[in-house]
Amino acid sequence: MSSIPIRYTICPTHPAAHRFTVSCTVTTPDPAGQRFALPAWIPGSYLIRDFARHIVAIDAEAGGKNVRLEKLDKHTWRAAPVKKGLALTVRCEIHAWDLSVRGAHLDETHAFFNGTSVFLRVLGQESSPCLVDLQRPEGKSFAAWRVATALPLASGEKHCARRHGFGLYRAGDYDELIDHPVEMGCFTLITFEACGIPHEVAITGQHDCDPERLSADLKRVCEWQIRFFDKPTQPAPVSRYVFLVTAVGDAYGGLEHRASTSLLCARNDLPYPGMKDLPESYRKFLGLCSHEYFHTWNVKRIKPAAFAPYDLDRENYTTQLWVFEGITSYYDDLALLRSGVITLPDWLDLTAKTIANVMRAPGRLRQSLAESSFDAWSKFYRPDENTANAVVSYYAKGALAALALDLTLRHGTRGRTSLDDVMRELWQRFGKTGIGIGDDDVQRIAEELSGLDLERFFAQTIHGTRDIPLEKLFAPFGIRLAWEKAKTPALGVKIGDEGHGVKLATVYDGGPAQQAGLSAGDTLIAIDDLRVTAKNLDTLLVRRKPGDTLTIHAFRRDELMCFHLTLGAHDDDAPRLFCSKSSNALRHAWLEN
Repeated sequence: MSSIPIRYTICPTHPAAHRFTVSCTVTTPDPAGQRFALPAWIPGSYLIRDFARHIVAIDAEAGGKNVRLEKLDKHTWRAAPVKKGLALTVRCEIHAWDLSVRGAHLDETHAFFNGTSVFLRVLGQESSPCLVDLQRPEGKSFAAWRVATALPLASGEKHCARRHGFGLYRAGDYDELIDHPVEMGCFTLITFEACGIPHEVAITGQHDCDPERLSADLKRVCEWQIRFFDKPTQPAPVSRYVFLVTAVGDAYGGLEHRASTSLLCARNDLPYPGMKDLPESYRKFLGLCSHEYFHTWNVKRIKPAAFAPYDLDRENYTTQLWVFEGITSYYDDLALLRSGVITLPDWLDLTAKTIANVMRAPGRLRQSLAESSFDAWSKFYRPDENTANAVVSYYAKGALAALALDLTLRHGTRGRTSLDDVMRELWQRFGKTGIGIGDDDVQRIAEELSGLDLERFFAQTIHGTRDIPLEKLFAPFGIRLAWEKAKTPALGVKIGDEGHGVKLATVYDGGPAQQAGLSAGDTLIAIDDLRVTAKNLDTLLVRRKPGDTLTIHAFRRDELMCFHLTLGAHDDDAPRLFCSKSSNALRHAWLEN
């Protein structure tokens, strides 16, 4: 490993045109011709995104003279050999107009980027330390801009940045460099401590957030998670943590990093001054924060062997995304409950919604969780009109699998062992050592800790497609799963957003709509000669009963077609969870401790 750092500079040189200028300087380039590459994907989002397509211009120089660059493939370049002793600099102009947690976005209000979108990888020198000069855009209108990032300051270096200032930051290697997103602008900064560790929330965009309410709630969630994995006397895996929040009109999403997270939310999801209750929108935002924070342990440090290390040039296949996203999705809401941010009825409601999301998708009967994890690159992140029929979510069903495993362990050992114990053991054996976990390690450790034979459980729940017997698993804990009848009989469709009529986003396999000949993309305009809209659809169906036949007129592309549809049973019944009033030791140890 070279001790000479790779030096990067990044400046929002043309905010109105959404252009960053980024340079990478290598002091000791490969004598045979240094190669550079931009990642094809970003860890945590399992889709090839080809970030190099946003490079508008690229050139190289050494000793004040141009150096020829040869493009080797879609994201790799090789510079011609340079004279010994000369540093080589490659400069890129990068278009940044991706308002998401995965890419880079720049305008005259702010700048945001992930390192995978802007920083070239110096092939062969990925282990070298990195220095990054974050530069302010020119002009008086940007004088008040600050920086929010978990990147460490380049202490001891000339032009070292101050906290939230422009200047030099450092990273131990390229992997660390791209794991610290950066926000520049006039954001709202909220600070709090959790178990003695400084935490920050930087909110970009117009909002009326109540900083005291948000920091108090996040503090409780973060402290619970820190203590969950380690004893109070042991330090957390970060010395500082940053929530980077972009608030817009309507959005939802997050991406985990080793000491920070990027979040996209609707501004109305944030708590407002004087808010006394816990609206569903704010509860959802806290769940998102909890989910990404749990990833600090589960996926950023406890990770599959396929990600140790990441191969940033191509897909990294694993059957274990249900472990890293599903188990995290189980604990994100459970952390809200155990930390006291939400109540037991809140948690029961959230869990019932997860059950509904899984049970309404026929794909759960076609694809296993292991297959869903493996196929994320080609199916889960590339949804289409048939996704619900062919794919199961390793987030949602993965959360139910984690719930089922937890209940199985607790009941089978009379409360002696739980999924909590499994996660802590994974942290000790794999997270703290940096060793990637193998496909069978979760089952092996769960069996080792509990003494139970879990072969059948994993075969059916993880590698099979049977529905999870939740009613049976809940019973010993005094929780009852019931199904409320839907108000209207079933069409067997999922509707999308359409200004006129009712556009079918998905037509479920074997459902009434498919049997009648309707297809995804069709737009319903009339039912029994009455105009239909998304608002009045239920009204037109509420007096009908299963077995009734409807005459439906719909447009397929620009062709008007007529269909005769026989309504099905109420397959959109809603699950509800009810908790017994009597004392239950298993439930208390699980949910009320």
